[in-house]
Amino acid sequence: IGAFCKKNYGVTFPMAEKVSVTGDDAHALFKYLTAEAKKMGTPDPVVKWNFTKFLIDEKGKLVKVFPSKVTPLSEEITVHLN
Repeated sequence: IGAFCKKNYGVTFPMAEKVSVTGDDAHALFKYLTAEAKKMGTPDPVVKWNFTKFLIDEKGKLVKVFPSKVTPLSEEITVHLN
């Protein structure tokens, strides 16, 4: 995946390996984020499709979950950034 993204999109930032984000075999990070999102009232399924976004503060606390349709530079997200 990394080589594909570098070749086709010029990606230069570090990329994580591919992991499961839902179900019993979900990566521990996504199990944590999903559990925290549910505590905040996010309805199931928390991750509905690719590009679900999790906003995490500097202390590692989940602030908000945004669905795929919300773009990364959307004011809906950027309003939370300092």
